[in-house]
Amino acid sequence: MSSQVVIVALDLDPQRLSRCAALLDKEETQRAGRFLRQADRERFIASHAALRVVLSHVLDLQPGEFRFGCEETGRPNLIAPSGSGLDFNLSHSGEIALVGFTREGRIGVDVEIRRPLPDALRIARGHFAPEEVRALEDLPVSEREAAFFGLWTRKEAVVKALGAGLSQPLSRFSVTVPPEPPALLKMASGTRSWTLTSLDLGPDAFATVAITAPGLAIAHHTLTAGWADGFDAK
Repeated sequence: MSSQVVIVALDLDPQRLSRCAALLDKEETQRAGRFLRQADRERFIASHAALRVVLSHVLDLQPGEFRFGCEETGRPNLIAPSGSGLDFNLSHSGEIALVGFTREGRIGVDVEIRRPLPDALRIARGHFAPEEVRALEDLPVSEREAAFFGLWTRKEAVVKALGAGLSQPLSRFSVTVPPEPPALLKMASGTRSWTLTSLDLGPDAFATVAITAPGLAIAHHTLTAGWADGFDAK
């Protein structure tokens, strides 16, 4: 099985969203209910149902059979079935979700929808590595915002693969800054051999996949809204 990322459309009609909600377990349903904004609640429901649907195809199980837990750092993991050797990660922003999975190491995925960010440099100076900040400063002003979002997804994908949470400050490691191809440059614990790949989702969406193993080919494909018609929600 190759390392893969599935791009999922989350703009579901009410009937499809209801099918997704019926697929979630009690804990997921409670988490969804904590969102104050309806749009956030619906995206949580749709993205977590999509995770179950994708994994069901990978492991040849029904979507409702999976049980999820968390590592000590809060990173989601698969409790049941056990012993699959599959690592996965989920990210969503706006109407797009990414589900990544691999057996070649640990995977992190991150997607961000572009929005106006006039203080991108200030944020970078407060959180990113000095060499990343300098690379952003060297770019034309017209290119900085897009580069910031691309850089952010690269760093978040690395952190999510590590599963280190807040214990891995973003300033303690560095990656290349767009338009340079994605790569891990430096990490406090020593340089590691990783695979970083950017996904082309159009001019207003940015996405990166990071896996803790070198030289991997990462396949990707897209599920349109009809993905929510093809599973048994019972």
